[in-house]
Amino acid sequence: MTDKSRRETRPDVAGRGGAQSPVPDAARRSPAATSSDNDVAEFIQRMKAAAPQTALGRGRLVFAMDATMSRQPTWDMALALQADMFQAVKAVGGLDVQLVYFRGAGECRASRWVSDPDELARLMTTVECRGGYTQIRKVLSHARKEAEARKVNALVYVGDCMEEDVDDLCGKAGELALLGTPVFLFQEGHDASAQSAFKEIARISKGAWCRFDAGSAQQLRELLAAVAVYAAGGKRALEALSERSRTSGARRLLEQLK
Repeated sequence: MTDKSRRETRPDVAGRGGAQSPVPDAARRSPAATSSDNDVAEFIQRMKAAAPQTALGRGRLVFAMDATMSRQPTWDMALALQADMFQAVKAVGGLDVQLVYFRGAGECRASRWVSDPDELARLMTTVECRGGYTQIRKVLSHARKEAEARKVNALVYVGDCMEEDVDDLCGKAGELALLGTPVFLFQEGHDASAQSAFKEIARISKGAWCRFDAGSAQQLRELLAAVAVYAAGGKRALEALSERSRTSGARRLLEQLK
Protein backbone atom coordinates (compact mmCIF):
# COMPACT_ATOMS: atom_id res chain seq x y z
CA MET A 1 0.00 0.00 0.00
CA THR A 2 1.22 3.54 -0.67
CA ASP A 3 1.63 5.79 2.34
CA LYS A 4 -0.69 8.78 2.31
CA SER A 5 -0.77 12.02 4.31
CA ARG A 6 -1.41 11.75 8.02
CA ARG A 7 -4.89 12.47 9.40
CA GLU A 8 -6.23 13.67 12.70
CA THR A 9 -6.77 10.67 15.00
CA ARG A 10 -10.44 9.86 15.59
CA PRO A 11 -12.08 7.32 17.87
CA ASP A 12 -13.12 3.96 16.39
CA VAL A 13 -16.69 2.87 15.87
CA ALA A 14 -17.61 0.80 18.87
CA GLY A 15 -18.30 -2.88 18.44
CA ARG A 16 -21.80 -4.18 18.47
CA GLY A 17 -23.64 -2.82 21.49
CA GLY A 18 -20.70 -0.61 22.51
CA ALA A 19 -20.95 3.04 23.53
CA GLN A 20 -20.24 5.67 20.95
CA SER A 21 -17.77 8.53 21.48
CA PRO A 22 -18.41 12.17 20.53
CA VAL A 23 -17.32 12.82 16.95
CA PRO A 24 -16.60 15.83 14.72
CA ASP A 25 -18.93 17.35 12.14
CA ALA A 26 -19.56 15.62 8.80
CA ALA A 27 -16.69 15.52 6.33
CA ARG A 28 -16.30 18.29 3.77
CA ARG A 29 -17.78 17.79 0.30
CA SER A 30 -16.11 17.83 -3.07
CA PRO A 31 -17.49 19.83 -6.03
CA ALA A 32 -20.23 18.03 -7.97
CA ALA A 33 -19.30 16.49 -11.30
CA THR A 34 -20.52 13.79 -13.70
CA SER A 35 -19.60 10.08 -13.86
CA SER A 36 -19.63 7.76 -16.84
CA ASP A 37 -23.11 7.54 -18.38
CA ASN A 38 -22.47 3.90 -19.28
CA ASP A 39 -21.59 2.99 -15.69
CA VAL A 40 -24.66 4.76 -14.33
CA ALA A 41 -26.94 3.16 -16.93
CA GLU A 42 -25.57 -0.29 -16.15
CA PHE A 43 -25.98 0.28 -12.42
CA ILE A 44 -29.59 1.38 -12.78
CA GLN A 45 -30.35 -1.59 -15.03
CA ARG A 46 -29.13 -3.91 -12.29
CA MET A 47 -31.24 -2.01 -9.77
CA LYS A 48 -34.24 -2.68 -11.99
CA ALA A 49 -33.62 -6.42 -11.72
CA ALA A 50 -33.54 -6.26 -7.92
CA ALA A 51 -37.15 -6.25 -6.79
CA PRO A 52 -38.02 -4.12 -3.74
CA GLN A 53 -37.32 -6.14 -0.60
CA THR A 54 -39.37 -4.03 1.77
CA ALA A 55 -41.61 -6.37 3.69
CA LEU A 56 -43.63 -5.53 6.77
CA GLY A 57 -41.71 -3.60 9.43
CA ARG A 58 -38.55 -1.50 9.09
CA GLY A 59 -36.09 -2.09 6.27
CA ARG A 60 -32.53 -3.07 7.18
CA LEU A 61 -29.40 -2.17 5.23
CA VAL A 62 -25.77 -3.11 5.92
CA PHE A 63 -23.36 -0.38 4.77
CA ALA A 64 -19.75 -1.61 4.42
CA MET A 65 -16.58 0.40 3.72
CA ASP A 66 -13.02 -0.46 2.74
CA ALA A 67 -10.97 1.73 5.12
CA THR A 68 -7.48 0.71 3.97
CA MET A 69 -4.83 3.33 3.12
CA SER A 70 -5.37 3.20 -0.64
CA ARG A 71 -8.62 5.11 -0.10
CA GLN A 72 -7.01 7.91 1.94
CA PRO A 73 -6.80 10.56 -0.85
CA THR A 74 -10.59 10.75 -1.36
CA TRP A 75 -11.74 9.56 2.06
CA ASP A 76 -13.39 12.82 3.16
CA MET A 77 -15.31 13.08 -0.12
CA ALA A 78 -16.57 9.51 0.20
CA LEU A 79 -17.65 10.03 3.81
CA ALA A 80 -19.66 13.11 2.87
CA LEU A 81 -21.41 11.29 0.02
CA GLN A 82 -22.20 8.30 2.20
CA ALA A 83 -23.64 10.56 4.89
CA ASP A 84 -25.87 12.22 2.28
CA MET A 85 -27.25 8.81 1.36
CA PHE A 86 -29.02 8.49 4.67
CA GLN A 87 -30.18 12.08 4.92
CA ALA A 88 -32.40 11.26 1.93
CA VAL A 89 -34.39 8.70 3.92
CA LYS A 90 -35.32 11.06 6.74
CA ALA A 91 -38.69 11.81 5.17
CA VAL A 92 -39.26 8.15 4.34
CA GLY A 93 -38.30 6.55 7.63
CA GLY A 94 -38.41 2.83 8.17
CA LEU A 95 -34.73 2.09 7.55
CA ASP A 96 -32.21 0.73 10.06
CA VAL A 97 -28.54 0.74 9.04
CA GLN A 98 -25.48 -1.06 10.35
CA LEU A 99 -22.01 0.29 9.55
CA VAL A 100 -19.26 -2.26 8.81
CA TYR A 101 -15.64 -1.44 7.93
CA PHE A 102 -12.29 -3.20 7.63
CA ARG A 103 -8.68 -2.00 7.76
CA GLY A 104 -5.28 -2.84 9.27
CA ALA A 105 -4.15 -6.35 10.22
CA GLY A 106 -7.41 -8.27 10.14
CA GLU A 107 -9.54 -5.57 11.77
CA CYS A 108 -13.19 -5.78 10.71
CA ARG A 109 -15.83 -4.09 12.87
CA ALA A 110 -19.58 -3.65 12.88
CA SER A 111 -21.58 -0.95 14.65
CA ARG A 112 -24.91 -1.50 16.30
CA TRP A 113 -28.01 -1.00 14.16
CA VAL A 114 -28.84 2.71 13.82
CA SER A 115 -32.19 4.26 12.90
CA ASP A 116 -31.17 7.95 13.05
CA PRO A 117 -29.43 9.17 9.83
CA ASP A 118 -27.58 11.90 11.72
CA GLU A 119 -26.17 9.39 14.16
CA LEU A 120 -25.01 7.17 11.33
CA ALA A 121 -23.27 10.10 9.65
CA ARG A 122 -21.45 10.81 12.90
CA LEU A 123 -20.44 7.17 13.21
CA MET A 124 -18.90 7.17 9.74
CA THR A 125 -16.74 10.21 10.48
CA THR A 126 -15.07 8.35 13.37
CA VAL A 127 -13.35 5.92 11.01
CA GLU A 128 -9.84 6.68 9.71
CA CYS A 129 -7.83 4.78 7.10
CA ARG A 130 -5.10 2.31 8.06
CA GLY A 131 -2.86 0.09 5.97
CA GLY A 132 -3.97 -3.47 5.27
CA TYR A 133 -5.50 -5.85 2.76
CA THR A 134 -9.13 -6.21 1.71
CA GLN A 135 -11.47 -8.31 3.86
CA ILE A 136 -14.54 -8.48 1.63
CA ARG A 137 -15.13 -12.11 2.57
CA LYS A 138 -15.65 -11.06 6.18
CA VAL A 139 -18.14 -8.39 5.09
CA LEU A 140 -20.18 -10.86 3.04
CA SER A 141 -20.08 -13.47 5.81
CA HIS A 142 -21.20 -10.90 8.37
CA ALA A 143 -24.09 -9.79 6.17
CA ARG A 144 -25.14 -13.42 5.74
CA LYS A 145 -25.22 -13.98 9.51
CA GLU A 146 -27.29 -10.83 10.00
CA ALA A 147 -29.68 -11.87 7.23
CA GLU A 148 -30.07 -15.34 8.74
CA ALA A 149 -31.05 -13.78 12.06
CA ARG A 150 -33.41 -11.22 10.54
CA LYS A 151 -34.17 -10.00 7.03
CA VAL A 152 -31.53 -7.66 5.52
CA ASN A 153 -32.93 -5.76 2.54
CA ALA A 154 -29.59 -4.80 0.96
CA LEU A 155 -25.83 -4.72 1.43
CA VAL A 156 -24.00 -1.64 0.12
CA TYR A 157 -20.21 -1.91 -0.27
CA VAL A 158 -17.79 0.93 -1.11
CA GLY A 159 -14.19 0.03 -2.02
CA ASP A 160 -11.41 0.39 -4.55
CA CYS A 161 -9.61 -2.95 -4.81
CA MET A 162 -9.88 -6.72 -4.27
CA GLU A 163 -7.06 -8.90 -2.90
CA GLU A 164 -8.92 -12.14 -2.19
CA ASP A 165 -10.03 -15.31 -3.95
CA VAL A 166 -12.82 -14.24 -6.28
CA ASP A 167 -14.46 -17.68 -6.38
CA ASP A 168 -14.74 -17.65 -2.60
CA LEU A 169 -16.35 -14.21 -2.69
CA CYS A 170 -18.80 -15.34 -5.37
CA GLY A 171 -19.78 -18.28 -3.20
CA LYS A 172 -20.58 -15.89 -0.35
CA ALA A 173 -22.55 -13.71 -2.77
CA GLY A 174 -24.61 -16.76 -3.72
CA GLU A 175 -25.45 -17.36 -0.06
CA LEU A 176 -26.74 -13.79 0.19
CA ALA A 177 -28.81 -14.30 -2.97
CA LEU A 178 -30.53 -17.28 -1.37
CA LEU A 179 -31.42 -15.06 1.59
CA GLY A 180 -32.79 -12.31 -0.69
CA THR A 181 -30.03 -9.79 0.14
CA PRO A 182 -28.71 -8.04 -3.02
CA VAL A 183 -25.24 -6.46 -2.92
CA PHE A 184 -24.79 -2.96 -4.39
CA LEU A 185 -21.10 -2.27 -4.98
CA PHE A 186 -19.62 1.19 -5.57
CA GLN A 187 -16.08 0.99 -6.94
CA GLU A 188 -13.68 3.89 -6.49
CA GLY A 189 -11.10 4.08 -9.27
CA HIS A 190 -10.31 1.68 -12.11
CA ASP A 191 -8.72 -1.45 -10.63
CA ALA A 192 -9.46 -4.19 -13.16
CA SER A 193 -9.47 -7.08 -10.68
CA ALA A 194 -11.87 -5.23 -8.41
CA GLN A 195 -14.17 -4.38 -11.31
CA SER A 196 -14.38 -7.98 -12.48
CA ALA A 197 -15.01 -9.31 -8.96
CA PHE A 198 -17.49 -6.59 -8.00
CA LYS A 199 -19.53 -7.08 -11.16
CA GLU A 200 -19.73 -10.82 -10.57
CA ILE A 201 -20.72 -10.39 -6.92
CA ALA A 202 -23.46 -7.99 -8.02
CA ARG A 203 -24.68 -10.38 -10.72
CA ILE A 204 -24.82 -13.40 -8.45
CA SER A 205 -26.53 -11.57 -5.58
CA LYS A 206 -28.96 -9.80 -7.97
CA GLY A 207 -27.57 -6.42 -6.94
CA ALA A 208 -25.67 -3.79 -8.95
CA TRP A 209 -22.20 -2.30 -9.56
CA CYS A 210 -21.19 1.27 -10.36
CA ARG A 211 -17.84 3.09 -10.56
CA PHE A 212 -17.07 6.47 -9.02
CA ASP A 213 -14.09 8.76 -8.46
CA ALA A 214 -13.34 12.34 -7.41
CA GLY A 215 -15.04 13.56 -10.59
CA SER A 216 -18.38 11.82 -10.09
CA ALA A 217 -19.49 13.09 -6.71
CA GLN A 218 -22.92 14.38 -7.65
CA GLN A 219 -24.21 11.30 -9.44
CA LEU A 220 -22.83 8.99 -6.77
CA ARG A 221 -24.57 11.04 -4.10
CA GLU A 222 -27.87 10.76 -5.97
CA LEU A 223 -27.56 7.03 -6.64
CA LEU A 224 -26.62 6.29 -3.03
CA ALA A 225 -29.65 8.24 -1.89
CA ALA A 226 -31.86 6.38 -4.35
CA VAL A 227 -30.61 3.00 -3.09
CA ALA A 228 -31.33 3.97 0.52
CA VAL A 229 -34.81 5.27 -0.24
CA TYR A 230 -35.56 2.21 -2.38
CA ALA A 231 -34.48 -0.11 0.47
CA ALA A 232 -36.63 1.79 2.95
CA GLY A 233 -39.83 2.28 0.99
CA GLY A 234 -39.67 0.69 -2.46
CA LYS A 235 -40.91 2.33 -5.66
CA ARG A 236 -43.47 4.59 -3.99
CA ALA A 237 -40.77 6.13 -1.81
CA LEU A 238 -38.64 6.75 -4.90
CA GLU A 239 -41.54 8.48 -6.63
CA ALA A 240 -42.00 10.77 -3.64
CA LEU A 241 -38.27 11.56 -3.59
CA SER A 242 -38.31 12.40 -7.29
CA GLU A 243 -41.32 14.71 -6.89
CA ARG A 244 -39.92 16.73 -3.99
CA SER A 245 -36.33 17.02 -5.24
CA ARG A 246 -34.46 17.86 -8.42
CA THR A 247 -31.94 15.02 -8.17
CA SER A 248 -31.56 12.81 -11.23
CA GLY A 249 -30.72 9.64 -9.31
CA ALA A 250 -34.30 8.94 -8.26
CA ARG A 251 -35.68 9.96 -11.67
CA ARG A 252 -33.27 7.72 -13.56
CA LEU A 253 -34.03 4.79 -11.33
CA LEU A 254 -37.77 5.31 -11.68
CA GLU A 255 -37.48 5.43 -15.47
CA GLN A 256 -35.94 1.95 -15.42
CA LEU A 257 -38.43 0.59 -12.90
CA LYS A 258 -41.46 1.40 -15.07
